[in-house]
Amino acid sequence: MDTDLAGTTALVTGATSGIGRAAALALAARGAHVVVPGRDTARGDATVVAIREAGGTADFAAAELTDAISAHRLAARATELGGGHVDILVNSAGIFPFGPTADSTQADVDSVLAVNVAAPYFLVGALAPEMAARGHGAIINVTTMVAEFGAAGMGLYGASKAALVLLTKSWAAEYGPAGVRVNAVSPGPTRTEGTAAMGEALDQLAAAGPAGRPAQPEEIAQAIVFLATDAASFVHGAVLPADGGRIAV
Repeated sequence: MDTDLAGTTALVTGATSGIGRAAALALAARGAHVVVPGRDTARGDATVVAIREAGGTADFAAAELTDAISAHRLAARATELGGGHVDILVNSAGIFPFGPTADSTQADVDSVLAVNVAAPYFLVGALAPEMAARGHGAIINVTTMVAEFGAAGMGLYGASKAALVLLTKSWAAEYGPAGVRVNAVSPGPTRTEGTAAMGEALDQLAAAGPAGRPAQPEEIAQAIVFLATDAASFVHGAVLPADGGRIAV
């Protein structure tokens, strides 16, 4: 197993479940020290234990990403746990309420924008300048295939992730010249704890793509790891589809 990320620190939001957890495990397997943030200490500790039992290193950081203050607090704590540096930031935390536009409340809109847009925005603002000062770093944003096309009932979620697509490109232009690579992974339907409630609808959505099935979180994690490593040294501002080919149809 390659340990090309040895000596780096990775902050992975959403690392207590789903794609974020799979990414945390995969980055740790490549040698990164992973900071696992979250509101649920038990789930965070479970991810940390899984990483350590596999031979990796990780720490839990209690965090609730709701505003600029909480984002800056997490960035400071992750930097402390990382020995003074965070080299990789994976913005994987997200909420995805589906349903008719007319049923959405102000609270729904506020919470989606807070977690899916504002939290990554302020984390990048807190961490990217330090990466730039050191001359290296990688930021990977997790978006969604429904940021690219219209889907009934997915407008709020898709719009929040479409904003993250634009931010990915803007940050690449802003920080790339200083050695910080900013890219995104755009997953298709993925079987996680969060999508379990979709039931057969997840399979039906996945059936529209050439792969014909939902992804496993580990498959998306491998795309994230690629963008975090020097294998993607000439990749800036890209959105890598990991959607089972849905982009092709």
